[in-house]
Amino acid sequence: MNNLELTDNVSAAAKRDIFELQKKIGAFSNDEGAEEAFRKYRLTRGVYGQRQPGVQMIRIKLPYGYVTADQLVRIADCSDKYATGNLHATTRQDIQLHFVKLADSPQLWADLEDADITLREACGNTVRNVTASATAGIDPDEPFDVSPFAQAIFEYFLRNPISQEMGRKFKISLSSSEKDSALGFMHDVGLIAKMGKNENGQPVKGFKVVIGGGLGAQPFPAQTAYEFLPEDQAIPFIEAVIRVFDRYGERTRRHKARMKFLLNDLGLEKMMELVQEERTALKNKVYPVQDIAYSWKNLGERVPLAKEEILALADAQLEDSEKELFQKWLATNVFEQKQKGWYGVSLRVLLGDMHSSTARKLADVMRQYAADDLRVTINQGYLLKFVKAEDLPALFKALSQLGLADPGFDSTADITTCPGTDTCNLAISSSYGITRALEVMMKEEYPDLIYNNDIKIKISGCMNGCGQHSAANIGFHGSSIKNKKLVLPALQVILGGGFTGANSEGQMGDKVIKLPSKRGPEAMRTLLDDYQNNAYEDEYFNQYYARQTKNYFYQLLKPIADLSEVKDDEYRDWDHDELFKTEVGVGECAGVMIDLVGTTLIEADEKLSLAHEMLAEGVWADGIYHAYNTFITGAKALLIGEGISTNSQHSMVKEFEENFGKTFYPEAGDDSKPFSQLVFSINKNEPTEAFARGFVGKAEDFLKNVKAFRAGQLAENSIPALQELVYGQDS
Repeated sequence: MNNLELTDNVSAAAKRDIFELQKKIGAFSNDEGAEEAFRKYRLTRGVYGQRQPGVQMIRIKLPYGYVTADQLVRIADCSDKYATGNLHATTRQDIQLHFVKLADSPQLWADLEDADITLREACGNTVRNVTASATAGIDPDEPFDVSPFAQAIFEYFLRNPISQEMGRKFKISLSSSEKDSALGFMHDVGLIAKMGKNENGQPVKGFKVVIGGGLGAQPFPAQTAYEFLPEDQAIPFIEAVIRVFDRYGERTRRHKARMKFLLNDLGLEKMMELVQEERTALKNKVYPVQDIAYSWKNLGERVPLAKEEILALADAQLEDSEKELFQKWLATNVFEQKQKGWYGVSLRVLLGDMHSSTARKLADVMRQYAADDLRVTINQGYLLKFVKAEDLPALFKALSQLGLADPGFDSTADITTCPGTDTCNLAISSSYGITRALEVMMKEEYPDLIYNNDIKIKISGCMNGCGQHSAANIGFHGSSIKNKKLVLPALQVILGGGFTGANSEGQMGDKVIKLPSKRGPEAMRTLLDDYQNNAYEDEYFNQYYARQTKNYFYQLLKPIADLSEVKDDEYRDWDHDELFKTEVGVGECAGVMIDLVGTTLIEADEKLSLAHEMLAEGVWADGIYHAYNTFITGAKALLIGEGISTNSQHSMVKEFEENFGKTFYPEAGDDSKPFSQLVFSINKNEPTEAFARGFVGKAEDFLKNVKAFRAGQLAENSIPALQELVYGQDS
């Protein structure tokens, strides 16, 4: 392995992470350690295996999509040096780099950390990137800027012990207004900005809080936990929810491990009771959020220009061939901010892909015409802030030269898509190919769709929903259809998701019919024509869908799905010449349960070590949670050795007590439960120094006893080599 180069800008915590990643990669390359353990580890460091063997996707975590011009250049430099020169914007406001060598990932991470960019917890069973309305801070409809709250949530849960190894990933969004533009309805926790009043009747910031939303094969809309929660209680509430999810959430059946299933099983009332029980143990009972000193905060207001004045400026500065496109761009990609006289400018990016050379030039455009605050949008575009009205024509010209001035941002013609089979292990059919075909078709046949913001189209390469197809008015996900002895690439059509109107509640779409992928444009054409010809005046697409019912649309699309005649080309996917075949790899959206007792005990040692580190630093709550995980992991190791499977931490404790209680607590009576009482005392006590030291000490004693018990088992079975591997020279 090459020596790492880290600057003084890299924090001590990040340096530790990067050196540890390099060490783990070296061990894995030398065939040391279990592959699944390494996979689980690297995922939480943003290193994700691609469909292509031997290369990785690196997911760069950008809280609420915020990136400066210098950071954008650094990401572009890293893409050139370590990847393919492409920057892929995601629906979670991340940027991904593809085809990176595993051995290069530590230095890539170090280069990013030098610019204050992290990979930590961008993937894996962690709190993923915190998303927010891209317009936060400039949204004319917002009661306040949610950006500082998104940043605070990101910082609070980064490396937080309660969210490092959950049963599945956990997603949080913050919306600027009741329009829910960050799609809180499909998140584990969605916060929607709202003003309320305190006990003295004074206005206070807060949020409507929804929980338990999610996409995937079984999409669930979130349920309302609070109509209003004061802002200083938001982070403590999220922490309590995560603690409940960590303890009670499914850990064996991966397809049932998201929080939406736990909420569905428990019910909202019981879920909220368990959340309330966690409050005693919280590190912070309230957590007020400090404002952020963005560079644009002192820009002040300007005298607004009327549209006619802006067009007059364009007439004087643009060529005749540019003027019509400028008018479309002005109408669809530009809006006046809540700050008078300033404008936000949205950039439509096909497939979310931008070349590094374009990114560098965009950074220069930012420096010249906008604030140093670029936001990645949830529909895979970008947003510039604080553009002067008189600069709009020149900005348009500059963006046009970069291919970033296409009109119709976030319109029906602006399709959201995941990379699909181009890079993803889980994808079944091409997302990129059908997206290109649909956008070309709509541009040629339905040019006015750039003005329609009510119908959203989203595409995923599989049912898991990275393209958010279930939350779209018209959605597709990749699939396959068997016809005789051959298999066709297919699209599952989903209708009626997303929003009905500007202030409607978000909802999940219905699966209507499956049809060959090559017939996607025909299906889209049929849907658009039918809606245009038969909808009532001012009737939204979802209202029309609900009025006509699912069966109407099934019958409408059924002739397109008919396989009595199939052309040879339909056995080939978009952008592919070879015959289609389903090749789904092992998904990496979450870590897999490790089934090696020794490896699990090593994990328990690591958690105990972290507990002692937190005691040394005086962070009592984190030390307690690391100790709790020491109990859980130690118990899990012995249960694995006996072939006993459990589906949650709560059931794990019960199983351990039933199977090992007498061995570890021989003095206990038949009805007493000393292990569960000890472990679950975590949420019965304030996180004081006294409780933390006592709890960590008991975890240390417990782990010593577990290791001694396991050593005895190994000795009985004459496995000294494994014993040495697990316990080393110091045990």
